[in-house]
Amino acid sequence: MAKNIYSEYDEFSFDGIRIGHEVPDMEIEAFHENKIKKIRLSDYRGKKGKWVILFFYPADFTFVCPTELEEMADHYNEFKKAGAEVLSVSTDTVFVHKAWHNDSKAIKKIKFPMLADPTGNLSRMMNVYIDEEGVAFRGSFIIDPEGVLQAIEVNSNDIGRNAKELLRKLQAAKFVREHGGQVCPASWEPGGDTLKPGLDLVGKI
Repeated sequence: MAKNIYSEYDEFSFDGIRIGHEVPDMEIEAFHENKIKKIRLSDYRGKKGKWVILFFYPADFTFVCPTELEEMADHYNEFKKAGAEVLSVSTDTVFVHKAWHNDSKAIKKIKFPMLADPTGNLSRMMNVYIDEEGVAFRGSFIIDPEGVLQAIEVNSNDIGRNAKELLRKLQAAKFVREHGGQVCPASWEPGGDTLKPGLDLVGKI
């Protein structure tokens, strides 16, 4: 179960964590490799230096969710190649995750940890919790190896996301971090041209 960490991030107010802010640490249960584990967000920081994709969805055994999670599973190796770990999150328990994993051909493909947030603490911390329903919005968060939030996407639960676009955003965020002073223009993909902001570019783009 997630620990109550509200006192650790009061400074962020009800708006949740913002771009450029460090994401507070939290321990949470996960179903992974057919086991129940406890994972801390800080497990991926420091020496390991991994990027983290927090991928919230409303519930197991639903309609849009398995299409998104199957797509993330199909691209998991590409996320790992980019130096990231994917952590899917819903307000279901680890036991429901296990049952879904055993039951669904699409979910059987998942090799990344499936985090369980039945208390809603992690969902609230990331400002995607729907109080009236007890589930999360479709929220995607890209967190850098220092634990700093670099990108946010939140959709209505009727609108599925695009794993390729999330991967592209991760690749862009990684490039910018590794190439100080350069920025990625619209629809940038690895190998594409980047920009170096300066007065000489003003009015010429």
